[in-house]
Amino acid sequence: MGLSASSPSIAVQADVSDQPQTASSQCPMLQEKMEGCPKHVKSTDSVDENQNAACPVHQERAYEYVECPVKSQIHEKIDPSNMMPPPNQIPSPGQPFPLSTTREESNIPRAFSQQNWIYPSEQMFWNAMLRKGWKWKDDDIKPQDMTNIIKIHNQNNEQAWKEILKWEALHAKECPCGPTLVRFGGKAKEYSPRARIRSWMGYELPFDRHDWIIERCGKEVRYVIDYYDGGEVDKNYQFTILDVRPAFDSLTAVWDRMKVAWWRWTS
Repeated sequence: MGLSASSPSIAVQADVSDQPQTASSQCPMLQEKMEGCPKHVKSTDSVDENQNAACPVHQERAYEYVECPVKSQIHEKIDPSNMMPPPNQIPSPGQPFPLSTTREESNIPRAFSQQNWIYPSEQMFWNAMLRKGWKWKDDDIKPQDMTNIIKIHNQNNEQAWKEILKWEALHAKECPCGPTLVRFGGKAKEYSPRARIRSWMGYELPFDRHDWIIERCGKEVRYVIDYYDGGEVDKNYQFTILDVRPAFDSLTAVWDRMKVAWWRWTS
């Protein structure tokens, strides 16, 4: 699981282990220049940090700065990085059982911050699903199901970031500080051209798609992630097959994918 159909070769992937994700160890050879690394510079236009790190990832077209489709009656302040309102840890009306409000810190560094992204709690995820029209009474859901959903959700995101790091290893020299995640969003209803071509060849369509925008030392780069059903969930809560690759929206991305395709063909 987690191995992209277009991920860089093994030789390039090995470079990722040399790029730790903690801010204190990002640039061991450039400690005197740490203050100048873009990922360590606080953006003056960023939203409040406590609010920014607080929301689930599944929100339509959150990779764009568009108007939030959720029309709040109390005019909640919307986080532009994932187009979500502030975290809601309050049980919903009629909720059949209590849910955990504990949140797990990811290994994904947040752009323009010293912190990593924070995953939603079970209660936040439940409330987010209700906002999107899910009706729990339609499903025979149990407390353990929500625990498993959160673990699968978090594992998928961790695997996606690992795949992105493999691609970003191609740019380790130009960005020794390593990439950070700026914003992201779901586009499940918009199949990528690659996914459509695969379906014409008889393969299944992905059950979800995300676009992640990363910051590469002053440059924003978009990645497309297609999620395919990989069968039964294993003991590590992995079942999704990820197809992660840079979007065809720049000459650099085109060149990266051409190089990787050549390496795969000749290896």
